Amino acid sequence: MRNPLQVLSAFLLLWLSTQLAFAQQRIQTPAQFLGYELGQKFTTHNRILDYVNYLAAQALARIKVEEYGKTYEGRPLVLAYVASEENLAKLDQIRENNLKLAGVQQGQVQGNQPAIVWMSYNVHGNESVSSEAVLQVLYELANPANTQTQSWLKNTIVILDPCVNPDGRERYVQWYQQAAGQGGNASPYAWEHFEPWPGGRPNHYYFDLNRDWAWQTQIESKKRLEVYNNWLPQVHADFHEMGVEAPYYFSPAAKPFHESITPWQRQFQNTIGDYNRSYFDKNNWLYFTRESFDLFYPSYGDTWPTFNGAIGMTYEQGGSGRAGLAIKTQNGDTLTLTDRIAHHVAASMATMQATSEKADQLKQEFRKYYENNLNKPAGEYKAYVIKNNSQSAGNIKALTDYLERQQIQYGYAGKNTSGRGFNYATGKEENVKIGERDVVVSMYQPKSTLVKVLFEPSSALEDSLTYDITSWAMPYAFGVLAYAMKKRLNPETRKASTETIAQPTIEKPYAYVARWNSLNDLKFMTALMKQGVKVRMAEKAFETEKQHYTPGTLIITRTGNERLGDKFDSIVRDLAQKNGIQLGTTGTGFVTTGADFGSGYVRNLAMPKVAVMTGEGVSPYAFGEVWHYFEQQINYPVTAINTAYFKSVPLHEFNVLILPSGNYTRVLDEQTLEQVKNWVKSGGRLIVMENAMTFLAGKKDFDLKRKEDDKKEADKEKAKKEENPYDLLRSYGDRERETLAEEVQGSVFKVNLDNTHPLAFGYNDTYYALIRSANTFKYLEDGWNVGVLKKDNYTTGFVGQAARKKLQDALILGTQPMGDGQIIYMADNPLFRGFWHSGKLLFGNAVFVVGQ
Repeated sequence: MRNPLQVLSAFLLLWLSTQLAFAQQRIQTPAQFLGYELGQKFTTHNRILDYVNYLAAQALARIKVEEYGKTYEGRPLVLAYVASEENLAKLDQIRENNLKLAGVQQGQVQGNQPAIVWMSYNVHGNESVSSEAVLQVLYELANPANTQTQSWLKNTIVILDPCVNPDGRERYVQWYQQAAGQGGNASPYAWEHFEPWPGGRPNHYYFDLNRDWAWQTQIESKKRLEVYNNWLPQVHADFHEMGVEAPYYFSPAAKPFHESITPWQRQFQNTIGDYNRSYFDKNNWLYFTRESFDLFYPSYGDTWPTFNGAIGMTYEQGGSGRAGLAIKTQNGDTLTLTDRIAHHVAASMATMQATSEKADQLKQEFRKYYENNLNKPAGEYKAYVIKNNSQSAGNIKALTDYLERQQIQYGYAGKNTSGRGFNYATGKEENVKIGERDVVVSMYQPKSTLVKVLFEPSSALEDSLTYDITSWAMPYAFGVLAYAMKKRLNPETRKASTETIAQPTIEKPYAYVARWNSLNDLKFMTALMKQGVKVRMAEKAFETEKQHYTPGTLIITRTGNERLGDKFDSIVRDLAQKNGIQLGTTGTGFVTTGADFGSGYVRNLAMPKVAVMTGEGVSPYAFGEVWHYFEQQINYPVTAINTAYFKSVPLHEFNVLILPSGNYTRVLDEQTLEQVKNWVKSGGRLIVMENAMTFLAGKKDFDLKRKEDDKKEADKEKAKKEENPYDLLRSYGDRERETLAEEVQGSVFKVNLDNTHPLAFGYNDTYYALIRSANTFKYLEDGWNVGVLKKDNYTTGFVGQAARKKLQDALILGTQPMGDGQIIYMADNPLFRGFWHSGKLLFGNAVFVVGQ
């Protein structure tokens, strides 16, 4: 006879299981939960999260929600992990097993390992269909009655990021709800189809998060990729939108493919494309493949995962911020949000199905990918050496911090040796003396493909018709002397060569001295200023206490800081330690060579009040790069002034005014521009960047002329003399390629610097700039040509033939005195996307040093 307690226990277990199953059968659809059908209105971010958390609560054994960070505006960033009950219960073991497959973590894989697919939605805020579609996708995964999705989950872990860019999405959705008519107006001329500046595409600081995967300058990217690197999925899909007249795009991608993409990865692009076609053909939906969206630039949501071993894909739905709830297209059809949702849901389902049905192949090739990385790395270079010296210490620290975020292994040479390597500075193969403290990045490591992509001096471009910049080598981006070595080098562990910041030798010195070579030095200076410490800067090189210092060196004297009393030393030392600054000390104001500390060549640096133009006409990205630089990189106050009310602003309240790239025709009319010039003449400093220079070129009192202006008449005369009627017979099919002759697609050029000028303090006589425009300017006649391109300063990247001619004998950086003030010209934007680290001190010089 059975024990009554056992019978009761069995009954209760059966009852609980029945109730759980019954509850799961009653999981609410998105429409039931939200109170409207998906596609009838846009769902706010908080309600998206409400539904995600609701589903997780209803399917506790199959869905886990994790908050991995917060946006700059404080919105949660979350992931939803979906798996079978068995797999969700051992989720962390599965994650660790996957890292073991990749060789990132040591040990043997335990048990049967599922494949992992990660899908990211709404990286561009106004491409808003993605976060609507993910609600339906998550419901289908949670619904136990959907036998198809439940079968996929038996051998697949699905990771969903429902909204990569909550701040941008919410900017768009809140505006649309205010602008839209009841139920939406499909007329393409309705207000709701014309987003106001800056649009919802970028994040809080107006950065494009789909250009930030590799650089990780934004908090959303940093936090997301910390988690991504702890998973390394086999498949990653990134969901987007494009113009309203386009249908739908899915893989295979367009050329160029980066050469580091393996044959298997290319093949599986086709495989997933086949799965998508089956869904789209069944529904008679239009689509295209192999056009527009290439796999070259490494910082997309498809390429960066690809270079980390995944099959990375972009999905593009016609619509974007222009489409709203519904819009009439040129062919007379009406594109609805409901249609757009259905297409992204179908692509999501196709991706999961392909992952599940090809799981064994994916895992096998994933393991092989990382084994090859570790044992047979691709490419001619087998190691990269970064020369370690005091002048580049700050930039090297920035680079090694970046490598750690990417989980790229590096170490130190550990001994003096030699070899032959490609010198990034000269562009030639040379003999290399390697010092024991030099940083070494070996290609024999799990992330070697990513290392190759990021470090190779020049990336092979199979087709010049590409979507973004074409060069980004880290030694140029971080401003370090480096060599690419064909011989394998095995670095020693990091800890063996790690140095600590030495304490100053004199307890109460006459002055502290700090070198001026990197962004950290600038951060140290601005931190001192905010603490009320008076700072000076040497205009000439000098020597004291047997140490040589270059122009730009910071001198912090006790004289002038008496009011700080005993706090003076602790403030300076603590801030130096915090910013990784090696302080020098001296017991005298007398120098062995150069100018004594009381000389006129040692200038006082006043704490500037900085303003930057923003609003209609200004590039949101260019403004955002400046805004982020001040608030997040150097932690210094900046006032953003909108173009809408700029004319009423009393400029005498500010010392520095920054004009980011943009069109200033409306805001700087003749009268307002005259007011700006008067402000400069009174001592103001005007920083003019990129297209803002185009606006000022040729205007009265500005010593700035475009190179094209003088050529126009000469070109007309030349055309008359050489006119050939057959030159007008061009191929329509070549129209896109013909424009490439005038293009420069993010290419590296060597800029010759006058480093005796304050704008170039802290640099050698060259700077490697990422040039993105052939809009060039003549050398200044009455100002200082601080950074210039000469006859052939091209280094690497794609440049059209006509553009290369324009990029000769051109002004890149210059200053023009105007009365008591200065105009600083920056034809190249050193803050572009926040990743060109070597240019950040240049911008700091423009703000804090020039004209002081």
